[in-house]
Amino acid sequence: MARTLVSIADGCFAINGIPTYAGRSWRGHRIEGHLFNSRMANAIVDDDNPTTRGAWAYADGDWDAERNTREFIANLPDYRSHGLLAVCLNLQGGSPQGYSWHQPWKICGFTADGALKPAWTGRLEKVIAACDALGMVVILGLFYGKQSGMLKDETAVKAAVTHVVDWLLGLGVTNVLLEIGNEVDLPVFVHPIITAKRCHELIDLARVRGQGKLLVSTSLLALDAPPEATIATSDFLLPHGNRVHGPDGPQQSSPHGIRLQVARWKASPAYRGQPIVYNEDDHYDFGKPDNHFIAAVESGASWGFFDYRRSRERFEDGFQSLPVDWRIASARKRAFFGLLKEITGAGP
Repeated sequence: MARTLVSIADGCFAINGIPTYAGRSWRGHRIEGHLFNSRMANAIVDDDNPTTRGAWAYADGDWDAERNTREFIANLPDYRSHGLLAVCLNLQGGSPQGYSWHQPWKICGFTADGALKPAWTGRLEKVIAACDALGMVVILGLFYGKQSGMLKDETAVKAAVTHVVDWLLGLGVTNVLLEIGNEVDLPVFVHPIITAKRCHELIDLARVRGQGKLLVSTSLLALDAPPEATIATSDFLLPHGNRVHGPDGPQQSSPHGIRLQVARWKASPAYRGQPIVYNEDDHYDFGKPDNHFIAAVESGASWGFFDYRRSRERFEDGFQSLPVDWRIASARKRAFFGLLKEITGAGP
């Protein structure tokens, strides 16, 4: 039986009817109702390309998808103790190199026709259950640009959405939020229905199929105004901060600061007060008096940590780079979780 019910009321997230971080404020800013998260896109993935899966080998053995998920689940209590309430997964993963235009691996939880692969749903079910037991939320992405071509056509894309919704309803889970696609305004999606111009059709499909039991959105870079149709159909909003440079941009007049980005999203004629959640941002500066995380909080938005292993970094670095060390074991991870704990007032 599900223990964790995520909902939205008055522009705020609630778990089991109680606002998240209830009563909490930080430096005069309201924390209650936020959904702080971390991108863990590859927590349930496997690679079906035999020529690339060897690249993900552990120091002590071959790549093992079940081990990857098992070690991720083992670290969930530590994340939760620092105040993290949501983890972001994707059924087509995310680049194990952080950013890479050439992606020869085959990481996809769907068949070409859009059916769900049982091994993937087996791992996903374990993650959802573990999060449910901890009072945590899973933000589940369906499509990732460079892997979207694994689905053969638009019919398969729609089938994939339908199969995911039906599977979730069949399990009776209540702690999952759906993200149709990752950064659907990037020109990398093979099927036009997933792109920013038409993704609202898939959001509508998921919401109707979900019978009001699932909250649905999609993520966008959208430095300026996001598509009004997306804003109108989404239950919550998912901007990304990867191409934003600084809390207020390089200069106060820059159009690409976090505070200005949030303001532009809220200024959309279609905005109706939905909560705004950054669920991917690779700008840190956690030790500085101002950074993307703080700017989002001060703007009334939740923020999400995107961490990948840079060149010459160690196994301990990066939550997206395969194989993953899921421990809070690097300076960057410790800095994020330290600031998160301060902001949320988590722990003793």
